[in-house]
Order: sequence, then C-alpha cells, then structure tokens
Amino acid sequence: MQITETLADGLKHDFRVVVPAEDLHAEVDRKLAEYGAGMRLPGFRPGKAPMKILRQRFGRAVEGEILEATINRGTQQAIEERGLKPAVMPQIDMVSDLDNGLPAGVDLEYTISVEALPEIEPIDFGTLELERLEADPAEETVEEEIGRIAGATADLVAVEEDRGAAEGDTLMIDFEGKIDGEAFAGGAAEDYEIELGTGEFIPGFEDQLVGVRAGESRDVEVSFPEDYGAAHLAGKAAVFSVEVKQVQERRAADPDDEMAKRVGFDNLEALRQGVADRIKGQYADVSRMIVKRNLFDRLEELHDFPLPESMVMQEFESIWGEIEQRLEGAEDEDDEIREGKTDDELKDEYRKVAERRIRLGLLLAEVGRQNNIEVSEEDLQRAVFTQVQRFPGQEHVVLDFYRKNPSALSQFDGPILENKVVDFILELADITTRKVSADELIAASEGAAEEE
Repeated sequence: MQITETLADGLKHDFRVVVPAEDLHAEVDRKLAEYGAGMRLPGFRPGKAPMKILRQRFGRAVEGEILEATINRGTQQAIEERGLKPAVMPQIDMVSDLDNGLPAGVDLEYTISVEALPEIEPIDFGTLELERLEADPAEETVEEEIGRIAGATADLVAVEEDRGAAEGDTLMIDFEGKIDGEAFAGGAAEDYEIELGTGEFIPGFEDQLVGVRAGESRDVEVSFPEDYGAAHLAGKAAVFSVEVKQVQERRAADPDDEMAKRVGFDNLEALRQGVADRIKGQYADVSRMIVKRNLFDRLEELHDFPLPESMVMQEFESIWGEIEQRLEGAEDEDDEIREGKTDDELKDEYRKVAERRIRLGLLLAEVGRQNNIEVSEEDLQRAVFTQVQRFPGQEHVVLDFYRKNPSALSQFDGPILENKVVDFILELADITTRKVSADELIAASEGAAEEE
C-alpha cells in the first residue's frame, strides 16, 4: 500500500492511496480459502470445494468485503501516521473503476480528503478576571409572591353583598337548551358550576349571565359556532333556560400561619423564608448565566486557532435553517429578525455565531479532555430527573421513554459536559462578587441575551 500526501493546507489534508492489484487478489484468495475450509457445498467433501467454485459463488461478495476493509485500513493509516484528528468523516473518492469487480492487473486507487481538528492550547485560567453579580430579593418582592400564593389558595364563598355576578365569579346553575323549541341531547345539566369570563361555554353564553343574582332565572340566546364539534348543532341558534342557584366569589386567604400550613410550611415565617430562598435561587441562576456569557466572551477573545470549515458550515446551515423558518412566519417576526438587514448581511452575522459556537465547543472539549472531565452515569440520572420534573403528572411516561430509548440520553451529554467544564474554569478564575439590585441584575441579563 502506497500512501502519498498531495495536500497539506492548514487543517485540510488530501492523500492518494494505491494498493497493488496482486495484493488485493491475494487477500481475496485468502479470504475465499478461509470460507471454503469450513463450508459444505453439494457434491464436495467438507472444506474441499475448488477455488473456482468458491470464486463463482462468493467472489463478488468477498471482493466487496476486502475492498471496504482495505480502504478503511488505508484511511486509518494515513490519518494516524500524520497524527491527525478528523473533524468530520473523511471523504473517500475512488479513482479506479471497480464497479464490475477486481479486474486482473488493475490497482486499487482512491483519494482521501480529511479536515483535521486544530491544535488548541488553553490559557492559564487563573489569569481570568471575572465579576459575579449577586442580588437579594427585596422585601416587597417576597410579599408580592406571598400575596400571589394566598390568591392561588382562594376559597369559593357565597357573595354576601347586594350585587350581580361579575367576571371571575362562579355560578351554580341548572340549565336546559332548546333548538326551535325542542330540547336536544347534552343540552341540560343540574348544579353545574361555571366561572364567568373563562370562555368555557358557547360564545355569548357567559356574557349574558353577567349581573344575575342567586335565585334569578334568565333565558340565554346563543348560536353554536359553524365549526362546532357536534355536526347536528353546528351553526344553529339555541335558547338556554338558566336558573341561578348560587353566586360565589374567590376570596383570597389571609397571609397567616394557617395559609402557610395549607401550602406545606410550618408557619408564615417559614413560608416567607422559603419564598425568599426560591427567589434568591432564581437570581443565582440569572447571575450564572451572565458570568458564563462573560466567560465565553473572554475565552473567545483569548483563543485564536483555525476552525474546520466543514464544522462551521454544518453549524451555520443548522442556524440558517431555523432562521429561514422564522422568516417565513409572521411578518412582525420577519421585521424583528431582519432589523433592515439583507439576507447576505444576516448570513454574515450568523456565520459569526456559528464560528463562535465551534470555537468555544472545541476549546471546552479540549479542556475537558486534558483534565479528564467526563459525563458520569450519576450526571445523566440527575439530568433525567430534572427532565421528569418538567412534566408533572406524566413522570412515569417520561421515565419509560428513557428506559426504552437509552440512546436518547445522549442529548444530555453536551450540555452536562459544557457546564462541568465551565465550573472547572470558574473554580480557577479570579472572580469578584458585586452586590446589585434585582433590577440591575435583570437588566444585565437582558443585555447578555441580546448579545447572544
């Protein structure tokens, strides 16, 4: 096997590989003999079938097997001899015309095009200077959240003051609907609760009950929508005789120890501390997002190495495909994305985004490799647990999906490894903490999001 490097231009390398015909045919004969030794063919003793018969019956299949193995071996040898790490799968192009098998005297000749990963030398992360913003929840923010919790635990109580029903009130009603004076199936109910303003009923039904009082009866005239699910009712006018038995309103619980116990806390002070801790945790997540963005900015600025064009183009095409879908959507989103830019200007902009992602991805992967940072089974289990929590009531469905599709766990590998490497770098960096207000923290996070 003769391997000649024909191009060495940055990360791009081309090779020409020639394998003598006699070597190929010798490999084919050896393989056929190996097959024949353990094979029983009609008319021949076990392992005694002539080579001619073996070649007639299995020659093309064996030739294909030998060709594939030889090409793979030559490609691997070319890459390993020069210490290359392919960025993507090498491209193989045949020079020899071997579509009809291996003719006698015809060498195997093919070319290899490979784009290598760059050599990356990470900086001393101890020289990085970063700032972490820290915010504490304001007292009024905590109290507002407690008020929201109190509102969410509101009870339905009968309206005591002399007033008609308003949006947000819940009515207990009996009703019967008729079309052309005839009752219809499913058009009647007793002790039915309906909250005004939710749009639960046919359009116009709830609106005509605004202002009713308990004990009052009212005829409600509506028309079923043309696309109503029951075809025999679609588009038809109906009259509902409604008797209002009770008008109720939601009355928020007082923010006291009893309310706190209803939501799982020992007392109001424990609830207040729990709310404050949760909000502070949310602020910490925002702060991490900001410091991570600033870290990436510094890493991109301090690391200059060539990027594999194939990887950049794959990333760009993925990004641009998403942008094109959004541009084909609503006109207001088109304007928001373009901001007066042409397609060429947008492509230049997103090409830079692709380059940034590839540069940072390669750098973080190299830092992880050099420092033996890996994704463990425990990391994956925690990721699945977090994913499960996003689907309350369907936890068993999500868990069952990952049990039946273990390959789906690979979607967590990249994000987990990235965060572990980021944590590793931040441990080494010189980070100062600055106290800010919640408003300043949110403003800084919005600025970082806009830059991304």
